[in-house]
Amino acid sequence: MRELHVRRLGLVEYEDGLTAQRLLVAARAAGLVPDTLLLLEHPRVITLGRGGKPANVLWTAEQLRARGFELFETDRGGDVTYHGPGQLVGYPILDLKPDRKDVRKYVASVEEVLIRTAADFGVRAERIPGRIGIWTAAGKVGAIGVHLSRWLTSHGFAFNVTTDLDDFAAIVPCGISDAGVTSLQMLLGERAPSFAQVEERAAANAAAVWEAEALEVPVEMETVSVVVVRGDSEVLLLRRIPQRGGFWQTLTGRREPGESPLAAAAREVYEETGLAPALSDLTDLRYVHSFALDPSRIPGLASELRAPLFARETAFALRVPAATEVQLDPTEHDEQQWVSPADALRLLPFAGLRRAVRLALGEPPPRSMARQG
Repeated sequence: MRELHVRRLGLVEYEDGLTAQRLLVAARAAGLVPDTLLLLEHPRVITLGRGGKPANVLWTAEQLRARGFELFETDRGGDVTYHGPGQLVGYPILDLKPDRKDVRKYVASVEEVLIRTAADFGVRAERIPGRIGIWTAAGKVGAIGVHLSRWLTSHGFAFNVTTDLDDFAAIVPCGISDAGVTSLQMLLGERAPSFAQVEERAAANAAAVWEAEALEVPVEMETVSVVVVRGDSEVLLLRRIPQRGGFWQTLTGRREPGESPLAAAAREVYEETGLAPALSDLTDLRYVHSFALDPSRIPGLASELRAPLFARETAFALRVPAATEVQLDPTEHDEQQWVSPADALRLLPFAGLRRAVRLALGEPPPRSMARQG
């Protein structure tokens, strides 16, 4: 029987989700990992598929930004789709060779996973001829948009669990103007399952439909990040030494076994800057997110293709007086600068670090982030 790795990642920035899929597709093609299913949530984002029509995004760029939405063009099939808090997103990274090389059957199998998952909670969902996705009498509850390259799959499905359906006002979902959307919460009210319960059933149904044995795989690393803000708004950026990637970042580090995120954040601040904050000086940004680590950026692993590692990161902020200076650890960083928020967002290469900067400077966390604190 095939093996199916299942990774339940919690909150993942959409940009980081694209990176994780790219790395896993390459690893799957090289035989470094088995078939893998990523289960996660995204912050609010609108995505346009290959057949997407910009006119189906109903809000202006300014309206989207004001409401905390991002906008991405992607290589998946389909038109325009919304992702956001309370929506279970699944990205199957499957190798359909040699005996599953049928695009229609694959799409139907993804639909079947969602139909069975809805049925597990007493909801009748079905296919509608000519329309991809799964539908109830009250509207569409699951969207599907996939990408295949050399019979390796990516992208996948979005299943509305406790999704704020008002967010769909930003788009014409999947380009279909005469169809509504719904969620398990809307359909079931107080009987609606938790997000974790839906994840569990989706993973089990995926294994059954794809005739595989599911194995849940935890993240390989637990990390912290700290946005150090000097005075009103200067952000500390540290440049990693060339052997460690040579990119700009806020302060980051790994948690040690048994160490709390708060204690790890305070330790990393001291080790990497020489500052010695009290635990009470650190602000929990209520932002926990997961991402894939590109092995090519990890010292000692860049010489050959390897499977990506996954990290779950907890973000903090530290405010320091305007005259504060730091002392770098030369084994980690070779340069530091205090920059404006705009320059920090321009220089930071990773979506999660950029989000943490915005949160440290006052942007409220979306609902899915707040509940993870």
